[in-house]
Amino acid sequence: MNTLTNKVVQLGAEDLRRLCLECGADGVGFVEVDRLSLADEHDAFLRVYPRTRSLISIISRVNPEAVQSPVREIANEENHRTTKEISHIVVAIVRRLNTLGVRGLATPVGFPMNMDRWPGKIWEISHKPIAIEAGLGQMGINRNVINPRFGNHVLLDTILIDAEIDNYDQPIDFNPCFNCNLCVAACPVGAIEPDGTFDFEACMTHNYHDFLGGFVQFVDAIADATNAADYRSRNTDAETASWWQSLSYGANYKAGYCWAVCPAGDELFGIYNMDTKNYVKTVVRPLRDRQEPIYAIKDSRAEKIARRRKNKTVRIVESPIRAPIPLIDASGGE
Repeated sequence: MNTLTNKVVQLGAEDLRRLCLECGADGVGFVEVDRLSLADEHDAFLRVYPRTRSLISIISRVNPEAVQSPVREIANEENHRTTKEISHIVVAIVRRLNTLGVRGLATPVGFPMNMDRWPGKIWEISHKPIAIEAGLGQMGINRNVINPRFGNHVLLDTILIDAEIDNYDQPIDFNPCFNCNLCVAACPVGAIEPDGTFDFEACMTHNYHDFLGGFVQFVDAIADATNAADYRSRNTDAETASWWQSLSYGANYKAGYCWAVCPAGDELFGIYNMDTKNYVKTVVRPLRDRQEPIYAIKDSRAEKIARRRKNKTVRIVESPIRAPIPLIDASGGE
């Protein structure tokens, strides 16, 4: 809405798409704020920006080779770098729109989040369902949005604006996920089952060990220790250093292998399809066979799966979810 004339601005979809791409987006789609399939998110849109009339969904690609590296700091740095890039892109788009009399705001890619709600829905805007409605991809069994061109090697963000758009996008009518099950094979805690069942707690316990609930356990370990020697008898120096690294330089995922190994999308499928055995040998196995600690809850399915893999050292921890967690879409959020 133009605040000077009090009239609703209507933008042309193609001009707006061009503007977003010029600002650096690798993909963009548009959704009306009242779309029925996003009814559960409607209150959040208006809570964040009460004048919201349209949603702009943005994708920014990451480098698959970096994400696939068994040297995980390479993958994590690529994630952090692309997060910064897309954050700059959405701000640039908003500023360009401001010159056209359109107001709005860019939302966080992932963090910061509302940790006072932990362990409930700690994010405000769920980028994944918006991206799906905007025609930018469909959900794979690894719970990542898979774009037809870039596969799941993208990050997502959303802009809320006070203008209407003359042509909104719709979900694509096919799913680029072709059920290769490489994500099932690569996950060190078996969080993804072949039938598509997702073990949210197993994923949270291991992959997010250095942040969210895992940090609470770190504080508990310090508080419960009688002295430094007692603390170090239960927590390795490497684990302490890993927490320090995440606090200092940005939270690092312990795995993210489901993201790394996915060969869907035009840019990767040809490489995978040309020599499937070599793809498994050079991408999947180095991650699956990495020597690393695996954080799992005692007697859980995740523990049993991790113990089958000779290069994994199982570390028994408490669940990071210490209160009944609301029924949320565990694939939402970032």
